[in-house]
Parts: sequence; structure tokens; C-alpha cells
Amino acid sequence: MFGTFANAWKIKDIRNKLLYILLVLLIFRIGSHIPVPGINMDYLTGGGGGILGMLVGGEWGTIFTMGIGPYITASIIMQLLAVAVPRLEQMKKDGAEGRKKINQITRYLAVVMAVGQAYGMTFAWREAFPFGNFYVFFVAGLTMVAGTIFIMWLSELLTEKGMGNGASFIIFANVLSSLPRGIITLYDHSIGSVFNVVSVIIVMLLFVIMVGFVALISEGQRKLQVQYSKKMVGRQMYGGQSSFIPVKVNLAGVLPIIFAMSILGFPEQLAMFFPNWAWLERASEILSISGAIGAPIYIVLIFVFTFFYASFSINPVEMAENLKKNGGFIPGIRPGKPTSDFIKRTVNRMSWVGAASYAIVAIAPIVMEWIFRIPIGWGGTTIIIVVGVALDIIKKIESQLLMRNYKGFLAQ
Repeated sequence: MFGTFANAWKIKDIRNKLLYILLVLLIFRIGSHIPVPGINMDYLTGGGGGILGMLVGGEWGTIFTMGIGPYITASIIMQLLAVAVPRLEQMKKDGAEGRKKINQITRYLAVVMAVGQAYGMTFAWREAFPFGNFYVFFVAGLTMVAGTIFIMWLSELLTEKGMGNGASFIIFANVLSSLPRGIITLYDHSIGSVFNVVSVIIVMLLFVIMVGFVALISEGQRKLQVQYSKKMVGRQMYGGQSSFIPVKVNLAGVLPIIFAMSILGFPEQLAMFFPNWAWLERASEILSISGAIGAPIYIVLIFVFTFFYASFSINPVEMAENLKKNGGFIPGIRPGKPTSDFIKRTVNRMSWVGAASYAIVAIAPIVMEWIFRIPIGWGGTTIIIVVGVALDIIKKIESQLLMRNYKGFLAQ
């Protein structure tokens, strides 16, 4: 990995892209410390919505409080609607032009959601505004909406650089910014007794093991071999090649975990807007992912959303039809329905493995807190995102290095 970055740094074009990414992320982190106009930070309580807030949101009470959250939510909603709404499904199949229209609709939806969330927060923070009049509330909400739109623009700039998904970079920066606080927490806990020192060492070792496990799962895939039949065109024989269809261990990635966290964290979000509703606070305590009831529900939701996402991300019938049209077949499997059934079974098996693996990673930090009584500031989602983005960056850099090596070879 370090050799890849060292080689990339020697090439001016790639070096400029990496510096550009660092500059954009620096701007984002600076904005995450600018408070909302008119707000008294001393009155604010809470931490920004737990782990989910840390992933997609900015620092509590700043102009980037909502972070990339509204855009992530809007993207998830559009992915679900693309399956249910025929018009959106057709746009998705229209190639680059269709994706451009869907992205535009996603941006508008994100702005609408940002407006609702921003003014909900200003209402929840009403005691933090010394001059609690309508003008102050309006400016504060508008500032946070503008902050989210600005972050969306930054993420698109990062995506245009061709080094990965811009929204992933923003979340990656959020996660890394919380790392020093987590290290300080572990250090403070290690002081006092031998048991505390040993428990911190065990937690750190388990953390390293989880990073390796997540890297293994992220790269894992099942290759379905495909053989193409030979056919005579004129006097030439075509076909006969062998290829494969890659089926990832977890097609949905981190989305099921984010879905599950969003549902379980919904009562907590409502409790901020309606602090006098005792039943909402009770519901948020019961559904907390670190609780005895919320944790099992959390695991079940991860499995449910993993299979739900896999059910519409891969269409076995369409894949079988395309193979049949192109003269391809899976060795040992008859074309048509037997092929689609085989692909469906394979996807389901991979989904079981992926969901179980990610559920273990998601619940492991919570179990560590139960056993060692250590307030761990990171979650399984944090590890999955950091490892996923890091692997994606390395792949992008390696592909660009390979492309330049090919150019150099051809120039000779």
C-alpha cells in the first residue's frame, strides 16, 4: 500500500489529484467548526445523533451539522424508487443521460429533506438562541441548508476527479476526525488498574483483526464461470471464449447497516424535536443499538435489508436471458430458468454470508463495551467505511499507475 502511494506521488497528475482531495477535505473540516449564526454553543446538549450522526453529519451546532446526511438519504430513497417506479427504472437503463436526470432529482430531493431537517433542528435548539425571534431561526436554518448544499458540491468535485465516490470521501473524513477522540478515550480508560490496561490492549487487537476481516469480506466474491458456444460466421469461427460473472459476498455493502441505524435512531431524532414526550425518550432507550433489545433488532434489520437490496440489485431472470441471447451458458447448468435459479441461489448464499459477516462487525464494538465497560467511540460501520474507501482509493491509484505504464510501453 505504501509503495503504491510512493509511486503515485512521483507522477505529477496523480499527485495533483491527491493534493486536490486533501484541499477539499480540509475546507470541509474547517467548515465543520464554524458555528451557526446566532447560536449559543453552551446551551447545546447531545452529540449529533450517535454513530450515524458521526458518519454522515458534521460537528454539532455548526454550519455543516447535517453534513452529507440529506444527500445520502435522498440517494437511498431514489434507489428504492427506481425499483418501484417504472419511469425511474427506465431512466436508470438510459445510460449516462438517464443517470444524469436521476442525479438531478436526487439533488432536489436532498435539498427538500435538508430544509425539513434544518428547521427541525433550529426548533429543537430554540433555547440556544439568545435572540429567539423568527429572523434568527430563519437565518440559522438557511445557513445549515446552504452548508449541506455546499458539501454536496464538494462531494461532486471529488467524484469528478476520478479517485472514488465523493460522498464516501466526506464520510471518510468525518470518521477519521473522530479517531483522536477515540484514542484519548481508550488512553484515559487504561489509567488506573492492570485490568484496564489489559482490556484496552485486547480491544486494540480485536480492532486490528476486524480491519483484516472487513478487508477480506469487501474483496470476497464468487466467480460464476460462463462459457460461450462457438459459431461459424462466413469462413470464420467465433465464440468459444470463457468468462465469469463476479458475485460479491455483500452486494449491498454498508447500506443495510445505515438503513438499520436510521430506523432504530428515528425515535431519538424525534425526541430532539419533542423533548417533552417521555414515551419517545423511552422508545429511543429501548431501541438503542447498545441495548439488550435494540442490538438483536439491529442484527435482524441488517439481514432483512441485505436480502432486500440484493433482490433488486441483481435480476437473475434478466441475466439468464442475456446469457442465452449471447450464446453463453454456465457449465453444468441448462440455459433459461435453471440458470436463473442457479444465479438466484448463489446470490442468496452470498447474501447470507455477507449479512452474517457485517452483522458480526457491526455488533462487535457493542459487545466489547458490554464486556470491558469501555466507551468505544467507533462502530463496525466506521471500520467498514474506512476500509472500503481506503481499498477503493488504492484500486483507483493502481489502475491509473497501470494505465500510465501501458502508455509508456506503447510509446516505446
